[in-house]
Amino acid sequence: MNAEDRRRTVVVGIDGSEEALRAVRWAVPEARRRRATLRLVTAFAWTDDRMVGWPGLGQTASGDRLRTFAEHGLTSAADVTTELDPDLPVEQDLVVGFPGGVLVEQSRGAELLVVGDRGRGRATSALAGSVAVGVAAHSVCPVVVVRGTEGQHDQPRPVVVGIDGTPLSESAIAFAFEAASARRAPLVAVHTWDGSVIAELVDWQSMAVEAEEELAERLAGWGAKYPDVVVQRVVGRASAARALLEQSTRAQLVVVGSRGHGEIAGLLLDSVSNALVHAAGCPVAIVRSGH
Repeated sequence: MNAEDRRRTVVVGIDGSEEALRAVRWAVPEARRRRATLRLVTAFAWTDDRMVGWPGLGQTASGDRLRTFAEHGLTSAADVTTELDPDLPVEQDLVVGFPGGVLVEQSRGAELLVVGDRGRGRATSALAGSVAVGVAAHSVCPVVVVRGTEGQHDQPRPVVVGIDGTPLSESAIAFAFEAASARRAPLVAVHTWDGSVIAELVDWQSMAVEAEEELAERLAGWGAKYPDVVVQRVVGRASAARALLEQSTRAQLVVVGSRGHGEIAGLLLDSVSNALVHAAGCPVAIVRSGH
């Protein structure tokens, strides 16, 4: 199997929660569009030490209980997959380890990593909140955090992409155009600038013109590559996070770029990505530079 074949995999983090099953329901048509294998991955942490929050059942009993819970979550996820698309190739992977680290490792051989927004799997430490943020910060491939109303991603709503005016947006723009084209959806390109400076020192009209030109420059060439995608440009003086959160209420997917961080700060994304992961009204794709 060559490297290209190995990367045609969509990985979904499973933790036994309903949110994880929602992530599966989002990932099934995405894997079909990509002609990729869907890999369902769950992880449970078990060491020889007594785990906080678990009764003293003994090492074997605790390990068996954790494994049983994890296996049940995988089975439920596989059943949902079969119900939605019985012909989709599916793999199941049960790993002993902490969810965040396991999923980051799985991302090394994947085309896309998908997680729920608020897991409740006790045995797997939950894939939401800080774990989802950490995975998005460290993943080798793009990450989608499935948020919003069930089924919203199937409605004819636009794909939204946040563009910050730097070359770091290029990976997010590429992902967004491909997503919009595959879904036959319009694309909304959002570019904002910070209006927190002293108003008397700023020529707002000049800044607006400059922002329009900057956005046009970033989008140049993409229209020719994806002539089927209708693009709407949204430029304004506002917080990028606030503008994208507002757009997410009527979108099927919001795409943002992220620089990621080093080893020490790796559990945190930049403020825009972090805000979307926790509050967006639809699924959020986080694409680090170079993806």
